Amino acid sequence: MPITFETPPKDKAELETGPAFTPRFDEHGLVTAVVTDAKDGELLMVAHMNAESLALTIETGIAHYWSRSRKALWKKGETSGNLQTVVELRTDCDQDAVWLKVAVAGHDATCHTGRRSCFYRTVSNGPDGAVLTITGGAPQFDPAAIYGKN
Repeated sequence: MPITFETPPKDKAELETGPAFTPRFDEHGLVTAVVTDAKDGELLMVAHMNAESLALTIETGIAHYWSRSRKALWKKGETSGNLQTVVELRTDCDQDAVWLKVAVAGHDATCHTGRRSCFYRTVSNGPDGAVLTITGGAPQFDPAAIYGKN
């Protein structure tokens, strides 16, 4: 039976401590999804989920997201082979964000640039303002070969 989500309770204590998973989707129908590696805790990506992608993630154990730019459901790793198997899914206190601990298949790379994490650049204060430095290592696969034109 497909998963559906009930309306969040108005009672704050029930929302924060009750047993029902009642995600609080924003005005666009989305919750923020923070994704980390289940083995070492590295932050891999931040994405968004709508009710359908969240339900599919729970039902299948494979991470699904909502692409705001494409306005489409997105099964992470479907094209690249780097599927994200959900090891654990948590929600925050007010149920407007979720945290997925995942195991990444394939190249163990999450970012469409071919890198393990989408957070591969460090921001620092340079002489002319904020600058970015790549600190997350080289790509683990060639994005052009996997996705075509990026």
